Amino acid sequence: MTDMSSNISGYHYDHSGFNHSHSYLLPTVFRLLDGLNLPTSERRLFELGCGNGSVAHELSRRGWDVTGIDPSAEGITQANRAYPDLKLYSGSAYDDLATHYGSFPVVLSLEVVEHVYFPRQYAATAFSLLQEGGTAILSTPYHGYWKNLAMALSGKLDKHFTALWDHGHIKFWSMNTLTTLLEEAGFRDIRFERVGRVPVLAKSMIAVAR
Repeated sequence: MTDMSSNISGYHYDHSGFNHSHSYLLPTVFRLLDGLNLPTSERRLFELGCGNGSVAHELSRRGWDVTGIDPSAEGITQANRAYPDLKLYSGSAYDDLATHYGSFPVVLSLEVVEHVYFPRQYAATAFSLLQEGGTAILSTPYHGYWKNLAMALSGKLDKHFTALWDHGHIKFWSMNTLTTLLEEAGFRDIRFERVGRVPVLAKSMIAVAR
């Protein structure tokens, strides 16, 4: 791992189960994955930011061969303890992951890019992990005019944009800025789905790119 990976290794996990965001993210993620119609031999997926392993575990139950990395030392410890048969390792998007792990038909990265100091390197790494014609599925909290206005009017901006969360959110993405990031990395055919609440107040957005 690089020095930068060690500097971001402190993200906290206190268990190996799902968190609150999975309740609205995963139904759409599973639908998108099923919609790829990949044959069994091609149901291989790299999870960029696997956290505590809970999503990788559920994907493996659904027939996916999952390899994943995460910079959180605590997350990987929880994952390896709870799911010892899974291929989950310490690492980050700042490492040369494609050289080490190869390429995959699918790259999945849920609620990660908002934590990343160097998002262009993150996007380039995600692109390098994909086979030609492969699909990336990436999620991040949604930001748009009406949602931002609603948070301002309700007095919730401090809570949402908190500066007091160690290793928390440091980038806040809109569909336009995330599209630009992904296009710069080489992705094409980018589309979005908004999840959690009604679309204009969505909790997160899921980008699907090739």
